[in-house]
Amino acid sequence: MELLLGAAIVLLLVLVPVFVGWPVFRREQGRGEEVDRADAELAELEARKDAKYREIRDAEADRASGKLTDEDFQRLDRELRREAIEILKRIDRLREPAGPSV
Repeated sequence: MELLLGAAIVLLLVLVPVFVGWPVFRREQGRGEEVDRADAELAELEARKDAKYREIRDAEADRASGKLTDEDFQRLDRELRREAIEILKRIDRLREPAGPSV
């Protein structure tokens, strides 16, 4: 039984990275070129935006449960929302067209 469990763990340790990395590998091969830096930065910013939204929701839940005072919540909420706005501005700048085509 332990041997079967050990084999399953090893199999997971091998298959998970392959499964996770496969789309990146395929994308690079399909293009025949390096992954576009703007696409990578946009993906990172989208992930940061999602994480920031989770932080805001967590802070709201902490205030509702009494873990944060109203004063602490207001300070934290202002900071988190300021950071989220900066991320959104950077996303907008990356998504803007390069300029008028002539």
